[in-house]
Amino acid sequence: MSEKKQIGKETLNPLAVAKLLGPSNPKLDHLIRFLNSVRGTDKVLMFIQYWSKVIIWYLQRRSPAIKAAGNTISLIQRIQNLSSPVSDFRILLRYYGLLPMVQYMNYIEYNPPSSKIALTIERLQNWANVIYYPLEHIYWLGAHQVIPISEENTNKIGMWSCRFWAAYVVLEYGRLAEQYRNLKNRETSLIKRIKAGDIETYEDPEAEMASIKAERSSMIVNACINTGYLPLTVHWSLEKSSFPDVLVGVFGGFASIFQIYSAWQSTA
Repeated sequence: MSEKKQIGKETLNPLAVAKLLGPSNPKLDHLIRFLNSVRGTDKVLMFIQYWSKVIIWYLQRRSPAIKAAGNTISLIQRIQNLSSPVSDFRILLRYYGLLPMVQYMNYIEYNPPSSKIALTIERLQNWANVIYYPLEHIYWLGAHQVIPISEENTNKIGMWSCRFWAAYVVLEYGRLAEQYRNLKNRETSLIKRIKAGDIETYEDPEAEMASIKAERSSMIVNACINTGYLPLTVHWSLEKSSFPDVLVGVFGGFASIFQIYSAWQSTA
């Protein structure tokens, strides 16, 4: 009788469904780690911010009869009401963005890349970010009237911040090209030494080849992210641009997918 009562209590308890997850759920653990990281949360919000532009464009393109319906118009407004604060919040999440740049500037001086070209490119990228982040913060504070800056100056500051971001993105292609060249040389050298039997006892050629493949995969993901960002940075760097908002959503959404993948892998 007591067992039946216990079963009845569990049936009435809606939280008992959590038992379906089992005593341990690695995928749920991974998801929580991902969302607990600032980077993971930012990339999910990035996905929402940019793909909402595509959804709004789609709704606006529907037939006039459907567009005239009050529920469709209010849906567009509701999506816009979500997208705007999401964009604001993403900028706020970058409030500390300058500190990792300073840390990385220090790191590469003591642990420089394998080539002088790569070192020069990364130094220039860091300087671009050192200027970009404060300008973006000042733009946001001015746009929200936290500090007294005219609308004209606020827009100029925002535009210049994006120009330095654009400089970083262009330099990233150079860094990726140099990374590809170094990877290719490492791979070629390793294959030659394996064929010649010139492998030291302490070396693990399989692990080295796996490391090269992993770095190549990371490089491809970064190239896709960079390709998504490039047209956006150019668009926001111009005083007058005819780049449609839907393409901002498409390119930003494209970059967000690879950003989420990269953030997900880093929290595995």
